[in-house]
This record gives sequence, C-alpha cells and structure tokens, in this order.
Amino acid sequence: MGIGGSIFLLALGAILAFAVNADISGLDINVVGYVLMLAGLIGLIITVWYWNSRRRPATVVEQRPVVRNEPVYRDGEVVEEYRETRRQPPPPPYGA
Repeated sequence: MGIGGSIFLLALGAILAFAVNADISGLDINVVGYVLMLAGLIGLIITVWYWNSRRRPATVVEQRPVVRNEPVYRDGEVVEEYRETRRQPPPPPYGA
C-alpha cells in the first residue's frame, strides 16, 4: 500500500468518522470512518516495518582455515580449525 496510501486512508477515515453527519439507511458513516482509519494504521505499520527490515545491514561471514606448519593431532585424528570473522559491510558513500 505504501505510506501515502496509508495516510490517505487515515485522513479519509478521520473525515468520515468525525466531520460528516449524514444518515444513510443501512450504513453508518462513523463506522466506515473507523474501519478506514484502522486499515490505514495497519497499512502504515506494515509499510514501516517492511522498509525498516530492509535497512538492516547484512553480516558478512568469512571462514578461513588456520594455517600451521604441522597438523594438530587429538586422539589420533587430525584436527582442522577454522576462524570465522564477522564484519559489517561499509556504509554507502554519502549521496548515493
């Protein structure tokens, strides 16, 4: 829906709920306004959550074997060791 559509539904719902005094048989304008405001609020929350989750930086994981001159033996087995490095990617340049 997007932020613009959510704000539009919130505004339209507020106008119908608080500013319009019309009687239509079988339809309550105030309830329609509250439903539109609720739909706009839910759409706004989902949109903000979606865009916020996309802004989290990805973690880069690198695994490298540990280099030694001779293998390490434990109980007759060769033990391979790996180092794991976690780092955040650099931020994009300003204005990009």
